[in-house]
Amino acid sequence: MDGGGHGRSSLLTMLGLGVLACNSAAAVYRSWGDVASVLFVVSATAALLLLLHFLRRFERARPGGDDRGKAKAAVWALTTLLTAMFASRVAPLMPPLVGVAVWVVAVATVGGGFWALFIGP
Repeated sequence: MDGGGHGRSSLLTMLGLGVLACNSAAAVYRSWGDVASVLFVVSATAALLLLLHFLRRFERARPGGDDRGKAKAAVWALTTLLTAMFASRVAPLMPPLVGVAVWVVAVATVGGGFWALFIGP
């Protein structure tokens, strides 16, 4: 994601963000009239953009620095939020046992992310 003088990387980043913006706008347009769905799309997009911002801060921070720790915590919190948001939308659409499995996988993913970022090597 770091543009650092590489036009191609910056162009790909802008292209990806453009696709995200178009996709989000289309989802809001299709969901117009359903306030909960529109709020879901807007908040998921905002959380994803914040995640990208903090990932970039994490990449640029010096190892062991206070900024790196704060960025790492923000990355984990935002990925946890996105995981919970998507699990809460998918699980009710599934048969009950599969819905439980969706939540189990979501919790395992959040726990694994916490371990990888804060506890593991």
